[in-house]
Amino acid sequence: MAKRKRRERHLESNLNLTNMIDVVFTLLIIFMITAPMMTQGIQVNLPNADAKSMEVDETVIEITINNKGEIYIGKDVVALNKFGAEFKAIFAGRTETPIYVSADKDVQYGLFVRVISEVQNAGGVKLGFLTEPLEKE
Repeated sequence: MAKRKRRERHLESNLNLTNMIDVVFTLLIIFMITAPMMTQGIQVNLPNADAKSMEVDETVIEITINNKGEIYIGKDVVALNKFGAEFKAIFAGRTETPIYVSADKDVQYGLFVRVISEVQNAGGVKLGFLTEPLEKE
């Protein structure tokens, strides 16, 4: 009797990671492109001034006034008649926190002064005003 040799087949299972890596890199590129767009705040056309650059601190209160006269504390819209109370509530217990004010160059001066006076009435003294650098001729 002849012995039959039995060939045993071994199954190999390999993962093809090429497709998954392509998807991951594509998502990474999409997030790298869109992330800077998402971090921008309220669009404001700042006035030009010849001033030194300030270092940005993470613990800062940002007040923005756009060209429509809308007032923002951080990214929240606040009406002018409620601004004082809202700002006092946010500023309470944070007297050492700097306050950065950015106002569009087309904002009425009276509105700007009213916002600054409300900030000062709440006890805010560390004020910084954001501007664009002057263009070199």
